[in-house]
Amino acid sequence: MGALSTTPGQVSAGELLHLIRSGRAHTRADLQHATGLSRSTVGQRLDLLNRAGWLRRTTGDSTGGRPSDRIVFDTSHASVIAVDLGTRHARAAVLDLAGTILAEHTGPLSIDQGPDRVLDRVAAGFPELITAAGVDADRICGIGLSVPGPVDWETGRVVEPPIMPGWDRHPVPERLQEAYAEHVGPALEDGPVPVLVDNDANLMALAEHRSGHRDCSAFVLVKVSTGIGAGVVVGDRVYRGVDGGAGDIGHIRLHDRSDALCMCGSYGCLAAVASGRALAGELAALGHATASGSDVGRLLAEGQPDAVRLARTAGQRVGEVLVTVVSLLNPGVLMLAGDLAGVPFMTGVRELIYQRAMPRTTAHLQIVTSRLGDHAGVIGAASMVVDTLYAPARADARLARLNG
Repeated sequence: MGALSTTPGQVSAGELLHLIRSGRAHTRADLQHATGLSRSTVGQRLDLLNRAGWLRRTTGDSTGGRPSDRIVFDTSHASVIAVDLGTRHARAAVLDLAGTILAEHTGPLSIDQGPDRVLDRVAAGFPELITAAGVDADRICGIGLSVPGPVDWETGRVVEPPIMPGWDRHPVPERLQEAYAEHVGPALEDGPVPVLVDNDANLMALAEHRSGHRDCSAFVLVKVSTGIGAGVVVGDRVYRGVDGGAGDIGHIRLHDRSDALCMCGSYGCLAAVASGRALAGELAALGHATASGSDVGRLLAEGQPDAVRLARTAGQRVGEVLVTVVSLLNPGVLMLAGDLAGVPFMTGVRELIYQRAMPRTTAHLQIVTSRLGDHAGVIGAASMVVDTLYAPARADARLARLNG
């Protein structure tokens, strides 16, 4: 365990918390060794964290002598609300700071009703959800929102979303803060509850990476539902690109489908050919009652032959694009998620990747399906909130306010 590069006297309480949360330090001695701080200074920094209620002590394993006291992040001292918006449904949950779901609710909600109506309906369910979770409203430290469109990470605003009419550049964080205050009340003494927003594939990738693939330094998740998008985690951090546009593979053009009109207004996009919406249209033309990716997923679960055939073909078309993705990023894990991510779709993806990518690129590649399923979005949204609020600089600012 190497020491921090920061000058010892400048190592803050927030940076000590980061060492504890990351598992790099478990005792005062660990913190002294990692930071170069004196025992008394470490004690002063820990006092700040203890007064905030962010730490707890536990007993470590004994090696023959007296068991050592371990310092751990207290993941029960606050809670997070997470919301995962789909095109036709929404899932909301209250989670502790470790990502454990304490209560959840899911139901139909159409994204095309627009941000004001959707966000107000979501927030209207928060009081019941908080009560079901058995937590106090004043212990909610933040809200995470997952949306099916590109997001400018700095502002939390959705930017030119093909399947979210009326949401472009709408002040989503501020609007959800207002709705929360209206239905629940102000959660924090120093201002509105923080609201963080990101693309659903990014947050699913973050959750899935942490749940079972944290040792993978390059991880890609592809969500194929009503639309198609990808989330990329490199070095334990979501890669969002310059302005949140990374992973938008659904709008890569296919050379041979200039007849396929996409929701974005262009022709030949991958999403216009191989998404759940595209397959729903093809299945409807064959006489099946399908209008969205979830309808296609239902037919796939039933083993309906037309759905199985079309899903495999869709997997091949997505696989054509993923050959480039895999060759560029050389990931250790490629995870398929969403309504279409079953055996037929995966079979099509695997066929194209292993046929066309160089063997060196795929030698250590695992192609897998989601472990967290429908919960990946809310778990990832909660992780985003915790990572942001307890990052060193943000934690120090919060501690300064709490210790007044």
